[in-house]
Amino acid sequence: MDKLVIEGGKPLSGTIVIQGAKNAALPILAASLLVEGKVTIDQVPKLLDIEVMLNILRELGCRAEHAEETVMLDTSSAHSSHVPEALMRQMRSSIFLMGPLLARFGKVTIYQPGGCAIGERKIDLHLRGLTALGAQIEEEGSRIVCYADRLKGAEVHLDFPSVGATENIMMAAVLADGLTTISNAAREPEIQDLQRFLSGMGAKIIGAGTDTITIEGVSRLIPCRYQVIPDRIVTGTVMVAAAVTRGQVTLQNTSPSHLTSLIHVLRRAGVQITVDGDIIKVGSASRPKAIDRLVTSPYPAFPTDLQSQIMVLLSLADGVSVMKETIFEGRFKHVDELSRMGADIRVDLNSAFVRGVPRLYGATVEATDLRAGAALVIAGLAAHGKTVVEQVHHIDRGYDRIETMLGRLGARISRYSPIPNNPLIP
Repeated sequence: MDKLVIEGGKPLSGTIVIQGAKNAALPILAASLLVEGKVTIDQVPKLLDIEVMLNILRELGCRAEHAEETVMLDTSSAHSSHVPEALMRQMRSSIFLMGPLLARFGKVTIYQPGGCAIGERKIDLHLRGLTALGAQIEEEGSRIVCYADRLKGAEVHLDFPSVGATENIMMAAVLADGLTTISNAAREPEIQDLQRFLSGMGAKIIGAGTDTITIEGVSRLIPCRYQVIPDRIVTGTVMVAAAVTRGQVTLQNTSPSHLTSLIHVLRRAGVQITVDGDIIKVGSASRPKAIDRLVTSPYPAFPTDLQSQIMVLLSLADGVSVMKETIFEGRFKHVDELSRMGADIRVDLNSAFVRGVPRLYGATVEATDLRAGAALVIAGLAAHGKTVVEQVHHIDRGYDRIETMLGRLGARISRYSPIPNNPLIP
């Protein structure tokens, strides 16, 4: 496995252009199966998860090409609704294929998906939603088969505002007979992006961004070209990295309205932030201030996907901060790794108590999941000495060559493949 080697202690400085959003691109790629023809999607980052999704689409019979940041799909040749188990286990987001394949072929065979080990993420809400639309579901071990001669509109209430379930039901419902209403729907910007893409293909949907989404089924969709929104989590990661290293960074191609909660938290911590259109400037010259209480919750509250990154900032803050994680019970695995670098963090059930320390120290640490890996990179940028981050494949799932991105801002970070007796890697 590749490793990242970081020489810390250098403030980040400069300008960076933010990549397209992985969590918007993945369901949009899946939704392309709803149409027969050529679809072009722009601002799609080169990521491990994206390549897994494209490989799945190729296995289903689609032609797919990813050149620069543009994906060109021809879905007219799709002939299979069986998603290979080996590919599904590589990425949880493969679950998005249930809705579109069921709507197009009347049958889909999938397996329990894989992904980061950050806690229990059941697909019950996906299955209940599709059942409400008329699907019959058979489960045998990890294998799941869904049938439906014709999906029919229905009222679907989600017990929890699940992003994935909301998007899966939306995609299935656009070709169903009649009207579908999703109540207690997730409100994330990525859901709004999916609505815009589906609308561009002729779907009739309103309400994305609110807790009630209404879909009037249509008989067919038409191909279109679409550009994915900027990645708010990558944006937030760079913003926190700038603050942690006490740097001055300008971020272009952002969506500041998607980051209101993070901007508020960073300002409370004493970070200077200015917003001008799609440009965000972040600056910090002094030690951050502690945050007395910070709780992760579904959008528009503070995102769980930025919890580990902001914890690095708070581990260097003046005072004691309290963080409560309400989304994933396994999302504190980075705490042990940060503690190896000198952080003072105590975990009690789903709360972390962070006592700020004057500095962190370089160490060899392991990325246990995607966002934990990003947090360890940030910690390495701020730490005294050399940090080695292992299991980089987790980070590659959501960041397009994070070492190149941060290197443009002056970070001393390099990627190395394991070589026996390499003196650069402790």
